[in-house]
Amino acid sequence: MITTGSMQLWVHDQDEALKFYTEKLGMEIRQDATLDEMGFRWLTVGWPTQQDFTLVLMAIPGEPVMDAATAEDVATLMSKGFSGTLFLNTDDCHRTYKEWLARGVEFTQEPEDRPYGIDCGLRDPSGNSIRLTQVRAEF
Repeated sequence: MITTGSMQLWVHDQDEALKFYTEKLGMEIRQDATLDEMGFRWLTVGWPTQQDFTLVLMAIPGEPVMDAATAEDVATLMSKGFSGTLFLNTDDCHRTYKEWLARGVEFTQEPEDRPYGIDCGLRDPSGNSIRLTQVRAEF
């Protein structure tokens, strides 16, 4: 059996991302470990209701992992929302939209009916694209 355990998102500022994903979206911290000798922080969050999955909030690395030009390219793509999309499912898109809006989440698109369900869009502080979807049962 194979399952998905983690997904990584590049973030500009791990502390800012941590606040967004925990305080605004409602995730919890799973791991927060710093390897001082490497200048590396392993930071993961996840949903309290989904213990088998974590989201890794990864700072854009420098040398020797990534050269400066590549790091700049990654940061540019992120700021435009083109470094990938995190797809989240909810049982009530309108309710979650209102809850998150009240917590200060800025949406790029309000909930709309789609053939597959009700869907809306937002971005995290680093610019990563997030879609929140209430999938139709028959889809």
